[in-house]
Amino acid sequence: MQISIPLFSSPPNPKIPSLFPFQHLPSIFHGKGKPTTLTTRNFHFLPLKIKNKPFIVKASSFLSEIGRAIEEEEDYRKARAAVIRKGIDLGGYAIEGLSIGGQETCIIIPEFKCAFDIGRCPTRAIHQNFVFITHAHLDHIGGLPMYVASRGLYSLKPPTIFVPPCIKEDVEKLFDIHRAMGQVELNFDLVALDVGETYELRNDVVVRPFRTQHVIPSQGYVIYSVRKKLKKQYIHLKGKQIEKLKKSGVEITDIILSPEVAFTGDTTAEYMLDPRNADALRAKVLITEATFLDEDFTTEHARQRGHTHLFEIIENAKWIRSKAILLTHFSSRYSIEDIREAVLKLQSRVSAKVVPLTEGFKSMYS
Repeated sequence: MQISIPLFSSPPNPKIPSLFPFQHLPSIFHGKGKPTTLTTRNFHFLPLKIKNKPFIVKASSFLSEIGRAIEEEEDYRKARAAVIRKGIDLGGYAIEGLSIGGQETCIIIPEFKCAFDIGRCPTRAIHQNFVFITHAHLDHIGGLPMYVASRGLYSLKPPTIFVPPCIKEDVEKLFDIHRAMGQVELNFDLVALDVGETYELRNDVVVRPFRTQHVIPSQGYVIYSVRKKLKKQYIHLKGKQIEKLKKSGVEITDIILSPEVAFTGDTTAEYMLDPRNADALRAKVLITEATFLDEDFTTEHARQRGHTHLFEIIENAKWIRSKAILLTHFSSRYSIEDIREAVLKLQSRVSAKVVPLTEGFKSMYS
């Protein structure tokens, strides 16, 4: 069988890769066992003649090229879908946001009405009541005044912002400047929460910072669920006896804290080796940075810049007890395909589900 092929379509889409100068092919080939011309209203044909003969290619070669083009277009569509997706379900929590190294980081967990860092204040972050700032670099804290101002504009209650104690005074000065320049009220509660301290977000949820290592002072955060459990010495008692003890003022329950979500912010991999950070590594969901992914950059290069290399996470994977790992803060030099390929290396080393946050990254096909 021989097939005359169209040379271009209209309108072309330059974003969709193709081995041909047209995007899509008709689903029906006309004729059998004889030369066939593909016809569709979407195609324009430019007649080519070589020595007064039509330009013809063999069907077997043509169909092979079709298959290859379809595979590339499918890869492109998958990559675009990954960029468009706005939320990820991990460990029973819907997690949103974006994190691109050196540009912007803001991770949102609506279940806790919180955002980890604020980046440039994405719209989705405005309705979160709590913001946990890990450090003072602008790609993590730059949108803070806009966040507070936007909540005031929408008549939302003043938010609570948590910061490392060493930057509290500077954050207050920052807002004083914006109040003076804009002649506006900027209302919020600013909490200097230090490593080892606990803050109650609601009666069944608390948060604690943990120590991280970046080029400037930094800290991560663990959110815990809180539940009460009857003390062992009272398990054998009947309901009325337990109630009597309770009314007499005896504390009959133990407080059980379960780490639900941990967020590292920018840090070297050293936090993984600190036994005081064990809760971060056993949280249901560990959200950790992985700025560098390949052999083009050494682990020493990552450490000098206060960041983590994927190879270091793989090396220390034995310490991770989380059910899910969300990798963030990739360098913008990587494409979605680079990130996916790198994630597979870690996935083979841990039982946890490993997912990369790729919103904002480009596909190699775009």
